[in-house]
Amino acid sequence: MPTAARLTAALSLMLIAFIVSGQVMPLMPEGTDFGYFTWVNMAIGFLTGWIVMGKRAGRGGVWAINNGVTGVAAMVFWALFVQGCYEMVRLAMRNRYDGPFEAVMAIFEIGIDYAMTVLSAPNILVTLLVGALAAGYATEFAKARWR
Repeated sequence: MPTAARLTAALSLMLIAFIVSGQVMPLMPEGTDFGYFTWVNMAIGFLTGWIVMGKRAGRGGVWAINNGVTGVAAMVFWALFVQGCYEMVRLAMRNRYDGPFEAVMAIFEIGIDYAMTVLSAPNILVTLLVGALAAGYATEFAKARWR
């Protein structure tokens, strides 16, 4: 059921995904074609905010922080997973894997490599943390304000 808290959470995480996607691009190898990278991450942020954060709003201040951190962590997990799947499919089309099991395992290897690249940058960690706090409190405020 659509609520103001779900919409606020979804838009908050979508904004965080947009900002962090812009911060990630310079960290990747030069000449990387990003294509729909930002749009896919924004869609993941929207869905994660709507599904994960929106339904948990309305429990108070400490829960707002927990809700924001949980929502951002889930968004980062799903973004790494989806981007890892995309990269695996791209490499599989070039016959880089000997079998399907190796290709599936590559999703997690690629995701871990991306996580190490992304989470080693302090500016991204700060953006994610501040964004999590802001998104959690904004969602909590929306739940309290518009019932």
